[in-house]
Amino acid sequence: MFVLQLLFIIMLLIRFLIISISILYMLRMLGRLLLPALFRGMVNKAQAQQGNPMQDRTERRPKEGTVKIDFIPPDANKSAIPDSEGEFVKYEEIK
Repeated sequence: MFVLQLLFIIMLLIRFLIISISILYMLRMLGRLLLPALFRGMVNKAQAQQGNPMQDRTERRPKEGTVKIDFIPPDANKSAIPDSEGEFVKYEEIK
C-alpha cells in the first residue's frame, strides 16, 4: 500500500514537471514572436514623438536680418541697493 502511494506521488511530480516545462517552453516561443513586434511599435512611437530634428532646426531659425534679444541688462544708472538702505560711507580703520 505504501509503495503504491509513493509511486502515485512520484507520478504526480513527474506530470507536474512535464507540464511546467512545456508551459515555459511555449511562453518562450510566444515571447520570441511577440516581443519584436512590441519593441518595433515602441520604437516607431518614440520616433514619431521625436519628430525630424533637421526640420525643427530650420523652423526655429529666425529670418535673415531680424535680431532677437534674449537678455536685457539692468539699468546701469540704478543702484543695486535701494535708497531706503542708506548711503555707503568710506572710512579708514585707525589702529
